[in-house]
Amino acid sequence: MTDLITKDAVEVVGMLAAQDVSPLEVIDALEARTSAVNPAVNAVVTTCFDRARDHAAALMARPLEERGPLAGLPVLIKDLSNVEGVRSTQGSPIFSDVIPGRSDDVVTTLEEAGGIVTGKSNTPEFGAGANTFNDVFGATLNPWNTALSAAGSSGGAAVALATGMAWLAHGSDLGGSLRNPASFNGIVGLRPSPFRVPKGPHGNPYSSLGVEGPMARRVADLALMLDAMSTPHRNNPLGPELPATSFLHSAQAKTPPSRVAFSPDLGITPVDPEVERVCRKAMERLSASGVEVIEAHPDFSAAHNAFQTLRAHEFAAGLHQLYENHRDQLKPEVVWNIERGLNLSSAEIAHAERQRAEIFAHAEGFMQGVDLLITPATIVPPYPVEDRYVSACNGVEFDTYIDWLAIAYAITLTGLPALSLPAGFTADGLPVGIQLVGQPRGEARLLSHANFMQDELIAMPTPIMPS
Repeated sequence: MTDLITKDAVEVVGMLAAQDVSPLEVIDALEARTSAVNPAVNAVVTTCFDRARDHAAALMARPLEERGPLAGLPVLIKDLSNVEGVRSTQGSPIFSDVIPGRSDDVVTTLEEAGGIVTGKSNTPEFGAGANTFNDVFGATLNPWNTALSAAGSSGGAAVALATGMAWLAHGSDLGGSLRNPASFNGIVGLRPSPFRVPKGPHGNPYSSLGVEGPMARRVADLALMLDAMSTPHRNNPLGPELPATSFLHSAQAKTPPSRVAFSPDLGITPVDPEVERVCRKAMERLSASGVEVIEAHPDFSAAHNAFQTLRAHEFAAGLHQLYENHRDQLKPEVVWNIERGLNLSSAEIAHAERQRAEIFAHAEGFMQGVDLLITPATIVPPYPVEDRYVSACNGVEFDTYIDWLAIAYAITLTGLPALSLPAGFTADGLPVGIQLVGQPRGEARLLSHANFMQDELIAMPTPIMPS
């Protein structure tokens, strides 16, 4: 069973489909790995292995052809999403004892696809902030160096994958919450097009800033999970049409891009020199493989105001009642974001929406000339876990706790799918990822290009034991 942990998700699903291993045996292997590893990193904050075995037994009662594309493979759910009968806290003391009576749509979609939920991964309070800590469970530690941050807000999911406590993990992303921890932990994560994956029922179902997405150790596994997550859902009326072939089939084609644009900073942010060095080395390897690499980017000069305004508006819309009733239990960064949103004028919101429309127009026109836009996935290597956020980079001081996320949140504004892919290591042996931005609703091509690039860039030695 120990050998199962080192296998890719696609391999394990193949074994499940061939009945070379049962879902119950896979759960046993994962439980043993979690018991051995999790105390060192605090990534999986709630487990539900008994519930998982009940679901596995029910799945095994079905014919093989009715067990879905995941065929009984365990999945980990970020603690922002409810799982029926399982403690679901959102990283907040306000919800520390909540056990929901129904699952969120992303969970039911994965379970209908044959996924078996084995636990909840750690997240900062309400997903706010790109360092995974909260007052309910404490901090998640980076397995490459446990003195450092795992990033966030899907930090628990990324660490669980990197250490072999999951083959597939659910994440979510508004301003880089899935892409940043993928970079910090040496795994892959995909921010899909808005509405590709169903979300809710809580919150604003028509918001296009925040999305649910898959995380894994390999690109093909990412595609497998996207196939399972993007099944049409009655609560997702704006979901785009599915492609003619599966995302996994597209990823396995490993199509090289013809022409890509690289930008170390999108013209809007400082970047740590070591991160830029690793990313430029990756572009040299890509060029040596025959891909044309140019250095360019669309105009993102309005990204800071547009994103921070629209994000604050979302915080005010989604959390204002908690602010009114439980302000003393919210962390300062959340209070600041809600108050900023409540103080916005309609003119400011309208201006930000116009800026976002202009950013999309610039990006869409730019992408007609390249297959991919490539940037660092995040602008710094993993930083000390006791730092709540990155306050400066390369001599530049930031005004807010989210300024350092601009290279990710600028892409959020475009609505284009974006994937974080391991690119190499710093001189200190810490992972660095690159962000691959694809065409509008172009997840299939993006995954195919990413799978090609994965082979060209670096073989990431995961799963690892924490150090």
